[in-house]
Amino acid sequence: MHKDFLDIIDYSQDELQELLDLAVRLKREYQEGGNEPVLKGKVLAMIFQKPSLRTRVSFDMAMRHLGGDALYLSPNEIGLGKRESVADIARVLAGYVHGIMARVFEHQHVLELAHWANIPVINGLSDFSHPCQALADALTIYETFGKLKGVNVTYVGDGNNVAVSLMQISAKMGANFSIANPENFDMPGAAVETALEIARGSGSRLSFLRDPHEAVRFADVIYTDTWTSMGQEEEAAERERVFPPYQVNDQLVSEANPDVIVLHCLPAHRNHELTDSVADGPHSRIFPQAHNRLHAQKAILYSLLGGE
Repeated sequence: MHKDFLDIIDYSQDELQELLDLAVRLKREYQEGGNEPVLKGKVLAMIFQKPSLRTRVSFDMAMRHLGGDALYLSPNEIGLGKRESVADIARVLAGYVHGIMARVFEHQHVLELAHWANIPVINGLSDFSHPCQALADALTIYETFGKLKGVNVTYVGDGNNVAVSLMQISAKMGANFSIANPENFDMPGAAVETALEIARGSGSRLSFLRDPHEAVRFADVIYTDTWTSMGQEEEAAERERVFPPYQVNDQLVSEANPDVIVLHCLPAHRNHELTDSVADGPHSRIFPQAHNRLHAQKAILYSLLGGE
């Protein structure tokens, strides 16, 4: 049993499948009348260095649906690693609440929180990875195709934290992952090496390409994200110059499998990384994907905070 949810690679294929199956069950239970209050009396502290619509609302509502409560802590209240050390914050919160979710700039801060807190810590996003998003992505793919193994997942755009976690969960679950990104915007080499090692055991095929048209050939899933993430604003002009060939538009979608689905973690910069016609078109699953953040995170909270 895991104490924390920090990265996809910390979990085995069987454990990830158990989380997905639990998410499916909790989603069905919610839709059929509501979840059992299995986390009654439990409180989740939510530390935000970066703002978010989906992460804040989905974690807050997940705790409420499961009978617990959530406490929002803004950057001004915490000052993670600046106003107060991460170690001190972790140990103080551990005496007040039952779990911590942290959405941070530096991945090291999440690792330090988990090291010093004797309660579960969840990585709600860091500069390295976004495992909660990846679990919701996998849930959306699983619901659509009935499986993950052998599904062709293509990511088009920046090799960022979302791409890293999508690659990790694809490799773990036996999905085939390809990415097309411009030169100098690759995923971290260490993350790629780890994923390749995992893929050798799961049968997943990983491909690293420059040409988006080559990458989407035979794709069952096309995934994209914003070209400029929070904290990269100084690079925005350069990114706007480099990334237009990687736009997910009707032409690119038409080159994939006929039943391809399009995913985006949101927020979307429409008519930049993807067009309105794709975002609102028949292949789009971006809103069911966003809603699945709620159900995937219920599974995480249920497993870490004592649901069973």
